[in-house]
Amino acid sequence: MTTNNQKVALITGGSKGIGLGIAAALLRSGYKVAVTSRSHESAEAAARQLEVSGEVLGIAADVKDLTSQQRAVQQILDKWGRLDVLVANAGIGTFAPIDELDVKTWQETIDTNLTGVFYSIKACVEEIKRTEGHIITISSLAGTNFFANGAAYNASKFGLTGFTQAVMLDLRKYNVKVCTIMPGSVATHFNEHEPDAEKDAWKIQPEDIGQLVNDLLNMHPRTLPSKIEIRPTLPKS
Repeated sequence: MTTNNQKVALITGGSKGIGLGIAAALLRSGYKVAVTSRSHESAEAAARQLEVSGEVLGIAADVKDLTSQQRAVQQILDKWGRLDVLVANAGIGTFAPIDELDVKTWQETIDTNLTGVFYSIKACVEEIKRTEGHIITISSLAGTNFFANGAAYNASKFGLTGFTQAVMLDLRKYNVKVCTIMPGSVATHFNEHEPDAEKDAWKIQPEDIGQLVNDLLNMHPRTLPSKIEIRPTLPKS
């Protein structure tokens, strides 16, 4: 039986926010963890911050580039020889009404939040099949609830939610567990927000998502939570 201290997780966009919270939780549970960021400096800084908790690897990789994702997976295999968990977390938030939404912003949002997850999964799916592992995507409540100014973001997250559920059906016959987490308001730097411990106390915290991911990975193998909505207990007062 493979123990957690032999298992390896890859977290895209793992240098801050939700990704960093998930990385910390998995390291505490004994996983070896690779975190990616588009910035080499950010990836290395996150690795230094996390390494007190276990074995961690910081990798510069862009989810919008399939070759970059493939290189990241190969770095993990070269270092640890296996990959058991992908957490496809990297994403951006862009918000504008349709008459002001420009083509560049639309394409960057879709390419990062949807196509980027496709590339992440394609880069590691054969290895995840080999280890009968887990794929977890981080969608959003915006993937089921539409709102004004959300055309690009809603489209990317609605697409991601549906894409993940189709992938789940494709891969379950290989004993690969696939699910998507759909958070509401989280205390992160998302959309250029500067987290404030007091003002953001009502929000979900990154470590809460980390705990949820850890719980999913420890679920009995016979049971697969395939789509999970998570929101603050109380609305903003």
